[in-house]
Amino acid sequence: MASDFPIVCVGGSAGGLDAYTRLLKNLPADLGVAIVIVNHIRTVATRLHQILPGFTPMPVELISDRLVVRPNCVFIIPENRDLHVLNGEFRLEPISKPRGWPDVITVFLRSLTENWSGKLVAVIVSGFDGDGAAALCGIREVGGITIAQKIDTAVQPDMPQSAIASGCVDFILSPEEIAHEIRRIADGDPVIR
Repeated sequence: MASDFPIVCVGGSAGGLDAYTRLLKNLPADLGVAIVIVNHIRTVATRLHQILPGFTPMPVELISDRLVVRPNCVFIIPENRDLHVLNGEFRLEPISKPRGWPDVITVFLRSLTENWSGKLVAVIVSGFDGDGAAALCGIREVGGITIAQKIDTAVQPDMPQSAIASGCVDFILSPEEIAHEIRRIADGDPVIR
């Protein structure tokens, strides 16, 4: 199975739904990338795979262990799991940080830098805490692109602020502008940092 297409990881939590819907509404069905939404919740069952199909022409799937990563699809992390990628498949593990704020976005981004040969795009949107920020420099080191949601467009600014504070964010954009940038990256346009 080819794993040379781009993966776009969209990490968020509180207020993330607003960002996810605004982003997905502006992406076409045949983009040629896999969108992976890593919503940083721990115990509450996610309903994103039931809600988001109303906002995108792409199929939306809740990730199961060993599910093959495919382009033109939106994948959703299940609750209470760490997400990894290996040999073109998703791998689910018990959550490594069961107390305090989870770091599922950081865990997945680090797995991508080690195990994915295609282009990487890390997007941090609305949410509490700073999950994901610690992995952004690593994404850039392997040639990936990092994007944070513009603070004044985020319902809860903590996560984008933490991402920006890492010093490793290429773009600070609204969800609609993030969609435009993802389309440009998918088309192979050069990224001007």
